[in-house]
Amino acid sequence: MAEPGRPGTTSALKAGADVARRVAGSAAAGCTLAGAVAVTVAVVAGPGAGLTGYVSEAGIAGSGHASTYRIGILALAGALLLLGAALPPGVWAAPALLATGAVCTAVSGAVTCSAGCPLPPFENATTADLVHGGASIVATASVVFAMVTLAVSGSAGPAVRRLAGVAAALALPLCVMVGLAMLVVGRGAVVGVLERLILALAVLWSLATATALALARR
Repeated sequence: MAEPGRPGTTSALKAGADVARRVAGSAAAGCTLAGAVAVTVAVVAGPGAGLTGYVSEAGIAGSGHASTYRIGILALAGALLLLGAALPPGVWAAPALLATGAVCTAVSGAVTCSAGCPLPPFENATTADLVHGGASIVATASVVFAMVTLAVSGSAGPAVRRLAGVAAALALPLCVMVGLAMLVVGRGAVVGVLERLILALAVLWSLATATALALARR
């Protein structure tokens, strides 16, 4: 039996940590897929305003699919935490950013907006609307910044860096466009489509990265 501090013990601990990270990657992929399906069902089947409304409108209190939406959002929050846990050692900033994104995603699901999810400067918003909207914005920003940090992190591995680089290159201009659209034109088809593109990109990136980490050979 290997003693603590001996090479055999160190190798066993490393192997165990690698297995734990692969399990976390598999769980992250599963949670991402389940969460995305639940949110999509709630948005498509819910009473929202189609592409002219926000995705969050599916979670408004009283909606027949609000519970499905919240379950999906919580699953996506869990996926972000698991994705951070699945990253290899030596990766900086990204785990903390993903944890921040997970917390803010959970807050956005727990604090629902009012009908139409109004936001300034064109609409009068309640405190809940501001909390929900702020949490959603911080969650999205945290995930996008995590992509950026992973794209330049040598410890992340080539597959994770490539996925993060492509996703960041697509997400950054989309975020700028949706921010400008919210300030210039407000709620409508332009913001609705851009929001869905960003969220779809984040989900695809999370799923692809989690799968790569689960299958990685270390």
